[in-house]
Amino acid sequence: MQTFWIDEVKTYDGQQLAPLYNYLQHGVLGDSIVSWQGPCNIPKKHMIDGEDLRANSVIEGEEMLHFVVELFQFPLSTAVLIQRLFGETLILLIQKISGKKWDMVRHGDDVYWQKKKLNISIATCSQTSSLIHYGVNISNKGTPVETCALQDFGITDPEAFAQEFMDACKNEVISLKRAMVKVRSF
Repeated sequence: MQTFWIDEVKTYDGQQLAPLYNYLQHGVLGDSIVSWQGPCNIPKKHMIDGEDLRANSVIEGEEMLHFVVELFQFPLSTAVLIQRLFGETLILLIQKISGKKWDMVRHGDDVYWQKKKLNISIATCSQTSSLIHYGVNISNKGTPVETCALQDFGITDPEAFAQEFMDACKNEVISLKRAMVKVRSF
């Protein structure tokens, strides 16, 4: 599993959640997480969550961390579970970095603090891989719902946070794969 930080601000618009995006755009081949900082603005034509489409949701924010994950050899059901594991990882990392135990909860793949939403996330699949977009608010600017953000927890270095989050998530996926191949079958 490889990770890669894009050192430029760019908007996430949903088109990045595509097979081989990490490889074709950034040279990161195989299981991978690519991350960057930038706005989020997902037009309806690029939304893939049926619930958001039916609700005519607006998904946007001015300052977010974006993580595009591509996983091979995992079905969509496993990608959804990994997405939820990323939510737990997000909570633990914020508590570790801030040195404070915040009263955060995870509902499905979303993390909340005081009923304010910290992230957006979706998992999908292609013919060759499973894909996850995980977006974390850096600030609360430009969000259509009540949100919390890394700034609320005293986290002021988004790149350092992204690097640590990618490493923690990478280690979880590696551990998951190891657990799958170390057992004997009968």
